[in-house]
Amino acid sequence: MSDLKDLYQEVILDHNKSPRNFKELCDSNRKANGYNPLCGDKVTVFLKVENGAVADVTFVGSGCAISTASASLMTESVKGKSLDEIELLFQGFRDLVTGKPVEYTELGKLEVFQGVSEFPVRVKCATLVWHTLQAALANTGEATTTE
Repeated sequence: MSDLKDLYQEVILDHNKSPRNFKELCDSNRKANGYNPLCGDKVTVFLKVENGAVADVTFVGSGCAISTASASLMTESVKGKSLDEIELLFQGFRDLVTGKPVEYTELGKLEVFQGVSEFPVRVKCATLVWHTLQAALANTGEATTTE
């Protein structure tokens, strides 16, 4: 378990320090804003959806290390995936961070967030960007909040 905790810390710190896909996406065709009032995390997710799949995804915002790392890894994980695959990935990630049995087995690097389940108050930090992604995919224009 110590190796997993070390990997968790290493990945979180790396993606917080150098987040991937951290920029506005000029040619996005969907976007959504998210806010976690508990710790002040704010995120905007930009999507380019084509032919039922996410062709590109980026984010901007500010937040804690877990929130930023989750956003960074989320963008890497969903790019190129179909909307159905993203829904399965979202469900698997949510189960992982809330300590439920995970049925979806293709989480890849996202598995490092397993440690979040030990800190229930941090679950909202890890899932904010995923809920914001869902709002962007729904294309309702409504802001997402963790409350």
